[in-house]
Amino acid sequence: MTPTETWLSRLIAHPTVSSDTNLPLMDEVEQALTALGAVCTRFPDATGQKAALLARLGPDGPGGLMLSGHVDVVPVTGQDWTVPPFQMTREGDRLYGRGSTDMKGFIAAMLALAGRAPTLRHPLWLAISYDEEVGCIGVRPMLAALKARNIRPDLVVVGEPTSMRLGLGHKGKLAFTVTAKGIARHSSEAPLALNALHLAADFMTAMRALQDEIAAHGPAEDGYSVPHATVHVGRLTGGTVVNLVPDSAELLMELRLLAADDPAALTARLHDLAAQIVGPHRSAFPAAALTVVETGSYPGLSTPLSAAVHAFATCLPPGTRPCKLSYGTEGGLFAQALGVPVVVCGPGDMAQGHRPDEYIEAAQLAACDAALDAALVRFCLSSEACFD
Repeated sequence: MTPTETWLSRLIAHPTVSSDTNLPLMDEVEQALTALGAVCTRFPDATGQKAALLARLGPDGPGGLMLSGHVDVVPVTGQDWTVPPFQMTREGDRLYGRGSTDMKGFIAAMLALAGRAPTLRHPLWLAISYDEEVGCIGVRPMLAALKARNIRPDLVVVGEPTSMRLGLGHKGKLAFTVTAKGIARHSSEAPLALNALHLAADFMTAMRALQDEIAAHGPAEDGYSVPHATVHVGRLTGGTVVNLVPDSAELLMELRLLAADDPAALTARLHDLAAQIVGPHRSAFPAAALTVVETGSYPGLSTPLSAAVHAFATCLPPGTRPCKLSYGTEGGLFAQALGVPVVVCGPGDMAQGHRPDEYIEAAQLAACDAALDAALVRFCLSSEACFD
């Protein structure tokens, strides 16, 4: 196996599902990086059961290159795997295991790169986070520390799977919980009650109309499979038994936003629509309510073609074209916190992520190794001054 494949096998062996600890994996990674001379800093969560890790190889100076990835993975419960999910299995060119594509493959390439890096003129930063899969939570304290220390690499590469295409943009996200409060009654007198599921359904209808309005009149941006913001309700729950009018219901929803969208204005719109729906019921049912609570967010990413981005593009195979991604990443948070160019580029295809029998192709790992070797030369070994 190549060093990257060896590291991938070691990483997959740690079942770092977002709900579980990642400390054994972080212990192994930190020990290996420290042995290479890296300066490591941990950022534990409030429970002490998870941590992010920032490592620096080379001088503590300006510029250089930062590589970023997350080690948490989605659960395997309820999925029909034909290979052990937390043991790397090789079949031909495919390397199977949970997280192989999303995104332990890139982290394995990061760690293998650190192992063969010579003495560096400019710093190589490795940023490893947790809880990306549940709202990009674990990277935020690390970013606050980077900002406070004014650490500004020439380029940040977030290694989410792009099949090694150069990702220059993705949408941001707002997540909400909407709670409907009605008035319960026996179903034989349902018209005398206020069905919370009906309130929630009215709100869902309003969301469908909002989506149509955004598609017709909202900002649009080329390069995305859906060129405008999206409104999505992913779960509706409520009620207990069929002969009782439910007095509560809950729906979970999200907005995926372009850089040109106004998150505050769209959030206010949701509150206004909720008030319009519940308002006519208040005279008969003063306790009626539709409550909209934001539960998470991350910004989108829109990176222009700067000198640093162009320099990284030359590290990729000839003919590699920029792209925009349908999924979100921590890239927008890096750009927002540090004010430096950020690209998304990593091995594997997101179509394989989160699925049973997740795999990555060895050829993708090899392509990533080659790109990172070239980037190390360009950003960390060159005698040229840092990019403006």
